[in-house]
Amino acid sequence: MSRFIDLTLPLKPGMRGVILEPAEVLEKDGWNATTIRLYSHAGTHIDAPSHFGVGDETIDKITVNRCVGPAWIVNLSGMAPGSLIEVEHLGAVAGKVRRGDSLLIKTGWSAYLGRSEYREALPRVSQALARWCAKTKIAMLGLEQPAVADVNNIEELTTIHKILFEAGVVIVEGLTNLDLITKEKVTFIALPLKVAGGDGAPARAIAIEDDD
Repeated sequence: MSRFIDLTLPLKPGMRGVILEPAEVLEKDGWNATTIRLYSHAGTHIDAPSHFGVGDETIDKITVNRCVGPAWIVNLSGMAPGSLIEVEHLGAVAGKVRRGDSLLIKTGWSAYLGRSEYREALPRVSQALARWCAKTKIAMLGLEQPAVADVNNIEELTTIHKILFEAGVVIVEGLTNLDLITKEKVTFIALPLKVAGGDGAPARAIAIEDDD
């Protein structure tokens, strides 16, 4: 029997880029409805190559088959704030990944959500690791941090995104609950909102653990 694990951050008022406002209320209008305003990279989300001007692929052009597939879990819990995630940190997983597989990097970083460290001191992907992902032709790179690189260093941020985008890697940021995964390999699904011309969009992400 399969086990389903939700890896998605709930979108809440007060979260960066999230505004929820009542549109109709039951007592007055006969039903409840909400106006939702979202930053395209709020919460758990997927970046499109157009986010950094790499080609013209927008979020609605990323086909669903690229957002579903086998993923290896890399356990880097306790990674120091601000540190670089290198190829050697992948350990034995590096030798198991095949073209079309995905990587989910578990750092426990989602625990910092709502604190300044969440954006200001995140562990980030090194150039060497980004190039390894590109060379290995991984399908998706998913991580708990809100970005794959230092959000305060535009040169680093641009470089890492471009390396991954130019190789066709789908970037999934802002995951949570990776600590609930017990298997080394899962089926990973991350489907973004289909926003026409979008540079990114919030996504619902899940992991599926199958019985051995």
